[in-house]
Amino acid sequence: MGGSFALALKKAGLVKRVVGYSKSPSTTFKARQLGVIDIEAPSALLAVSGSDIVLLAVPVAATEATLKAIKHLVTPTTLVMDVGSTKRDVVDAARRALREQVGSFVPAHPITGKEVAGVEFADAQLYTGKNVILTPIERTLTQQLAQAEAVWSALGCNVLKMSPETHDATFAAVSHLPHLIAFAMMHGLVSQPQGQDYLALAGPGFRDFSRIAAGDPHLWRDVLLANKEELLAQSRIFQQTLQTMEALISSNNVDALSAMLELASDSRADWRMATK
Repeated sequence: MGGSFALALKKAGLVKRVVGYSKSPSTTFKARQLGVIDIEAPSALLAVSGSDIVLLAVPVAATEATLKAIKHLVTPTTLVMDVGSTKRDVVDAARRALREQVGSFVPAHPITGKEVAGVEFADAQLYTGKNVILTPIERTLTQQLAQAEAVWSALGCNVLKMSPETHDATFAAVSHLPHLIAFAMMHGLVSQPQGQDYLALAGPGFRDFSRIAAGDPHLWRDVLLANKEELLAQSRIFQQTLQTMEALISSNNVDALSAMLELASDSRADWRMATK
């Protein structure tokens, strides 16, 4: 996500120089070799020195530690953003870590990504045409919020704003629960004695459904735990619906089962048409 942001900024002509830092020196070395960054910084703090825009592309659980590491060089004119999939925990971390400089932080969530991780998969087109959710808080500075909107818009994004609470409730339903289900389905399948035999015969439908289970396990562990209240609420709704459908199948209730399937199918088709 961070590498794609850097490439997109370069392609749009919005930056003169990109400085990168990773805990893994091999990552920053590779990023420079690939032209994703121009300079390798020896620390997160020095990466921020003199920067106008700072993007944290780290697991949500690492947000607070990363912000603490850069706090002393965040100025009232610096724009600091993240790309995390949860927002209430990120906002809380920013309040604790940045304190009086929290106004420079604009929480962001680009609704895009790949099931592969690593700077070698950076893509300058990753954000083009995608939604980006900004979740400013009461202390967010007007200048930084306007700059964040301008930057993402310049990358071809559709910028939306909402509260951190609304964001987390929404994405528990449309992102975090689907990932949980995909991970659970894959785990349940391969845990069976004949799981690998079944998997060998899986077709396109299985491929499409299970794609997101190939996501970074550590990243998604942090996301699921960070948004557990909203996620578990959505999980209960899903389980109730699944149990209802199981009961209809068990009782051969053709009409009621058909009605549920048709509602789901029509809703999916309507959503697909609306998002074309």
